[in-house]
Amino acid sequence: MAEDGIRLTEVQKRRRRARSIAIGLALGALVVLFYVVTIVKMGPGVIANRPL
Repeated sequence: MAEDGIRLTEVQKRRRRARSIAIGLALGALVVLFYVVTIVKMGPGVIANRPL
Protein backbone atom coordinates (compact mmCIF):
# COMPACT_ATOMS: atom_id res chain seq x y z
CA MET A 1 0.00 0.00 0.00
CA ALA A 2 1.48 3.34 -1.02
CA GLU A 3 1.68 6.07 1.58
CA ASP A 4 0.10 9.33 0.53
CA GLY A 5 1.18 12.66 1.87
CA ILE A 6 4.13 14.96 2.05
CA ARG A 7 7.54 13.75 3.10
CA LEU A 8 9.81 16.37 4.60
CA THR A 9 13.54 16.37 4.09
CA GLU A 10 15.87 16.49 7.10
CA VAL A 11 16.54 20.18 6.43
CA GLN A 12 12.80 20.93 6.42
CA LYS A 13 12.33 18.99 9.65
CA ARG A 14 15.13 20.97 11.34
CA ARG A 15 13.68 24.26 10.11
CA ARG A 16 10.20 23.30 11.33
CA ARG A 17 11.60 22.39 14.76
CA ALA A 18 13.57 25.64 14.98
CA ARG A 19 10.47 27.62 13.99
CA SER A 20 8.37 25.80 16.58
CA ILE A 21 10.92 26.51 19.31
CA ALA A 22 11.07 30.19 18.31
CA ILE A 23 7.26 30.48 18.43
CA GLY A 24 7.19 28.74 21.82
CA LEU A 25 9.83 31.08 23.25
CA ALA A 26 8.03 34.14 21.88
CA LEU A 27 4.75 32.94 23.39
CA GLY A 28 6.43 32.30 26.75
CA ALA A 29 8.01 35.78 26.69
CA LEU A 30 4.61 37.31 25.95
CA VAL A 31 3.03 35.48 28.89
CA VAL A 32 5.79 36.72 31.22
CA LEU A 33 5.40 40.26 29.87
CA PHE A 34 1.64 40.24 30.49
CA TYR A 35 2.18 38.90 34.01
CA VAL A 36 4.74 41.59 34.84
CA VAL A 37 2.59 44.37 33.38
CA THR A 38 -0.42 43.14 35.38
CA ILE A 39 1.54 43.09 38.64
CA VAL A 40 2.96 46.57 37.94
CA LYS A 41 -0.50 47.99 37.17
CA MET A 42 -2.00 46.50 40.35
CA GLY A 43 0.82 47.86 42.45
CA PRO A 44 3.25 46.23 44.85
CA GLY A 45 0.66 46.12 47.64
CA VAL A 46 -1.09 43.18 45.99
CA ILE A 47 1.85 40.89 46.72
CA ALA A 48 3.00 42.39 50.05
CA ASN A 49 -0.36 42.74 51.84
CA ARG A 50 -1.90 39.44 50.86
CA PRO A 51 -3.32 37.42 53.78
CA LEU A 52 -2.13 33.84 54.02
